[in-house]
Amino acid sequence: MKTIVFVGPSLPAAEVRALVPGADVRPPASVGEILDLALAVRRPARIALIDGYFERMAAVWHKELLLALERGIAVYGAASMGALRAAELAPFGMIGVGAIYKAFVRGELIADDEVAVAHLPAEQGYRSISDALVTIRHNLALARSARLITKASHDRLLASARAAFYRDRTWAALVAAEPALARHALVDLKAADARALLAALARNPRAPKRPVAVPRTWALRQLIAVR
Repeated sequence: MKTIVFVGPSLPAAEVRALVPGADVRPPASVGEILDLALAVRRPARIALIDGYFERMAAVWHKELLLALERGIAVYGAASMGALRAAELAPFGMIGVGAIYKAFVRGELIADDEVAVAHLPAEQGYRSISDALVTIRHNLALARSARLITKASHDRLLASARAAFYRDRTWAALVAAEPALARHALVDLKAADARALLAALARNPRAPKRPVAVPRTWALRQLIAVR
């Protein structure tokens, strides 16, 4: 049973291979790549979407994920682009995992840029050079619970992070503004959710499938035509 995992800055490829032996680990997904898998004669049994492009190229379309589900492929999502798409497509059978996915489902998170990070290219292992707002939010809450910062400081720092462009968001900048945060060890929420997804894949070799029919809209037909 073939499993394909799209991952980049959220987790190193080597760790994915260690947690899900035999997985086909691929770079962050962009538009059309999951469509190609859905249209292939020999399709994978499972697709796990963790990371995906969204700025330098078009993001994964919802319809290509739905088409994969229609073709009998189990589709999972977590941590980053995967959490966004899983929250949006859960009613159609996409399987979401992790705290970030659940927060989007509950409506506690609503903005796509909560999971956005800047990262280096493939040659540098897609290493993140900024911190996701969702991770900053989580760690500020932990620091507040540990009484390292006051509620007022928490609110001020979170507002500052939210106002920053996603490429400029870093925990280091917040530590510089509030030295008490230096006593808190940063918890990478996206990495934790990615690991939870991979653990789910290891535990469940066969995921439940839900019938879904995907309308062949004009836009989807055009995308299929150019693949």
